[in-house]
Amino acid sequence: MKKPTLSFIYLGAFLTGAVAFSKPRALVSDSVQLTQDDIGDFAAINFGDETAASPADANVPGCKIFPGDEDWPSDTEWTRLNRTLGGALLKPKPAAAVCYQGADFNQDQCQLLLRNTSFSTFWLDEPLVSLTEWSQGGTCPLALNPQGNCTRGGFPEYVVNATSVKHIQAAVNFARNKHIRLVIKNTGHDFGGRSVGAGSLSIWTHHLKEMEFIPSYRVGPYRGKAVQLGAGVQSWEAHNLMAAYNVTVVSPGFGTVGAVGGWMSSGGHTYIVSKYGLGADQVLSLGVVTAAGRYVTADPYTNSDLFFALRGGGGGTYGVVTSAIFKAYPPVNMTPSALNLMLSPQPPPNTTMPIPGLITNAEKFWQGVGAYYRFAAKVLDAGGYGFSYIYPMPNNSYMFTTTSQFPAFTQAEVFEFMKPLYTDLNRIGINVTNPAILFTMPYGLPGRGSGSPPSNTRYRSRLLPRENWEDDDLWNQTMKAIRTATEAGFENNFYFHGTLASPTAEAAGWPGSQSAVNPAWRNNRMHAMLMDQTPLQSTDRDTLMQGYMDLLRGVSPNAGSYMNEGDPGEPNWQQAFYGSHYPRLLRIKRSRDPWGLFWAPTTVGSEGWAVRPADGVYAGSQNGRLCRTRGVDE
Repeated sequence: MKKPTLSFIYLGAFLTGAVAFSKPRALVSDSVQLTQDDIGDFAAINFGDETAASPADANVPGCKIFPGDEDWPSDTEWTRLNRTLGGALLKPKPAAAVCYQGADFNQDQCQLLLRNTSFSTFWLDEPLVSLTEWSQGGTCPLALNPQGNCTRGGFPEYVVNATSVKHIQAAVNFARNKHIRLVIKNTGHDFGGRSVGAGSLSIWTHHLKEMEFIPSYRVGPYRGKAVQLGAGVQSWEAHNLMAAYNVTVVSPGFGTVGAVGGWMSSGGHTYIVSKYGLGADQVLSLGVVTAAGRYVTADPYTNSDLFFALRGGGGGTYGVVTSAIFKAYPPVNMTPSALNLMLSPQPPPNTTMPIPGLITNAEKFWQGVGAYYRFAAKVLDAGGYGFSYIYPMPNNSYMFTTTSQFPAFTQAEVFEFMKPLYTDLNRIGINVTNPAILFTMPYGLPGRGSGSPPSNTRYRSRLLPRENWEDDDLWNQTMKAIRTATEAGFENNFYFHGTLASPTAEAAGWPGSQSAVNPAWRNNRMHAMLMDQTPLQSTDRDTLMQGYMDLLRGVSPNAGSYMNEGDPGEPNWQQAFYGSHYPRLLRIKRSRDPWGLFWAPTTVGSEGWAVRPADGVYAGSQNGRLCRTRGVDE
């Protein structure tokens, strides 16, 4: 598979004494579209018509067509689809198949996957893999001497390696007309099982890599610089564009995450959201392929329903985003300040000098953690961000580590800003010193993306509101909930992760008010997460983890959760992930996709369908047939 060459296209003309605002040229991938000549007499890829369909059409058939069914497309039909796609239809085998005895066995390749892929882009460029393995069903795990056989499980049957809108349109039409499950995948950074699905056709957007800098863009009241990114652009690639044109674009904090798809469409948090708003708040225009197979532009004035829904209302359910135009800001520098605390009831022997950050008393340790978390409200109000972990360690020990990020602050300003925190920590009796040696670097450093091997991380999360910081009693209850859950992590193999961000409506600016971003984000102080890395998920595991999550829900009853880093088993997920926007989003979903073509766990409208798991497979996986559970209007 050859990757398309990245293109940096400088648009815009400068007139004497004035700037000429430029209309961005369509990306090459967006301009290549499906035509009636392409369709000819191949009815399987005919366009749909939302106005002629009704929600009842989503009930027929009762299940998506599955391999082995009488109506599953013949080899001849798949071959013809591939011909329309110009050879972009793939039927790849699971990468780990090389580790299993049989025709695909290759011990050298297996060892390579186990030992060296963390330093390459192998898994990011792999068409099947979701980087969270448990959602696939665990039918072909990577191991040097695995037991049993490698089977396809929840991996898609076919993959369209999309490098144009035409590829996406043909795939959408084929899946809709043939009643086949459809999934959408870029890099596979997916913690909820949205980019895998047994018996499915997958649209792989990873190679839609075009990037365009627009020096002067105008829409509504917005006047300024912008960038246009294809759906496959990863954060590190967007960073290279920023460096090339000396601008800042809000993009994922982890370099290999896609900047346009699921990250953006479910909100998108990163280090500078307290200053500029979420990823969804940056979007000025979108290229979208609808469930009918039509390519449309969505902005505040055209297809405004899609523009609203796709900016925060979840991905994979209203259409396939092919490209997006984002706001671009002047370059900004970041200055971080780190703090580490260690609880060790039994200090190291033969220690005569105090060890900075080492605490032997549990109450004092949790006082220190609470002091930082409460102080972090000031960091957020200054436009900053916090990134923290609390790890259970052996012998009743705990490690707390956090970094506060300050955009547009000098090192001296950060040092002065953090002084009150260290005064409080010293007053408590914690031996730590405000770091005077800091460093400053541009946001979005250029680089190369690599790594991100598959794992079994499962997020369970809660957005904790600012009221919890402003009321002493509620604050104490919040810290008690965090402590109780974290202390249970030692026996139960999970740890606490708290990111602190405040992407208010004021920070988002225009057109932030025209987005479906979960309202809980606008009032957020901490995105509190229990990080579960148990490979074998189960109903018993769900019950255990939900019990600890209920502690966090109990102190934030009217808040919510972040879908991208939330639990696909989240109770009352409609309110938790979408808040008051859900009824409007459901109306848009039914209007734009009356066939029920687009489906993924916990996306809008997904409650009308469910995966029937294969025998012996955890019910939360995507290894099974997708079937209707009830009428769409019930």
